[in-house]
Amino acid sequence: MLNVDKENFEAEVLLAEQPVLVDFWGPKCEKCLAMMPDVEVLSQEYGGKVKFCKMDASKNRRLAISQKVLGLPSIVLYRKGERILHLVEDMSVESVRKALEEFTKGVI
Repeated sequence: MLNVDKENFEAEVLLAEQPVLVDFWGPKCEKCLAMMPDVEVLSQEYGGKVKFCKMDASKNRRLAISQKVLGLPSIVLYRKGERILHLVEDMSVESVRKALEEFTKGVI
């Protein structure tokens, strides 16, 4: 997974040709840290179809807020720079996998 921040977010996420998943997390967010290995597994499963990125929201607060990320963990799916889906807080790895399936098939 690619680490993104205020320096490379636009180039790596908003201007990306392929669909992008961004995992917004924080070092004090236990649920974020617990989900991280599962998101890494998903990045292996969907790596050819979706670009996977992660961003430490605690170090990039303004950018996270500009992307309407107000709670953690948050996973946002982007297509051609547009936010398509925002999963927040009470998500599970199963709900992320289901969203990725629909996302890669063009359902959402």
